Amino acid sequence: MYNSILNELEFTTGRLTHKRVRYVFIRPDVIATWQKALETEVGPERCAEMMLAAGRVGGAESSRHYRDVYDYTAQEIVEFMCKMGGELGWGRLRLEHLDLESGDIIVEVKDSPFDDAYGPSEGGVCHLLRGVVIGIGTGIFGAQAEVYSEETACVAKGDAYCRIEVKARSIQAGA
Repeated sequence: MYNSILNELEFTTGRLTHKRVRYVFIRPDVIATWQKALETEVGPERCAEMMLAAGRVGGAESSRHYRDVYDYTAQEIVEFMCKMGGELGWGRLRLEHLDLESGDIIVEVKDSPFDDAYGPSEGGVCHLLRGVVIGIGTGIFGAQAEVYSEETACVAKGDAYCRIEVKARSIQAGA
């Protein structure tokens, strides 16, 4: 099967890059172990916040990069990052809904490595991935928006797939 992301990776000793952005391969069980240790240490809510913050940085920086360097539209950014995430092993990501006027993004994820490695849970566990989608929203809606998200479905809690819903609202409008 052809994988455009893997075919376009550039490798120099100790560095993997794609479109001048550095990446690293890491096993999902390492992330799940880290996540569970954080939950024990700081509690599930604070752990989720921390992982969201980490994912948000990557999503925001990548979306700005693709906009500024490659002149991608908001639609192209989200679709490309969903495709890229899938080709990097983050699951099968599909843009379900994008509404630039209302600030809505909905991404469906099947076969997420995060819920698979984490195991059964009472709530959603794809915090890192959810953070990336928040970051994408931050990148496309800009600094003048507050971006929120919710994992409304997660395989770890028994759902058929994971679903991440993002909502941006203008800070200036106060909506």
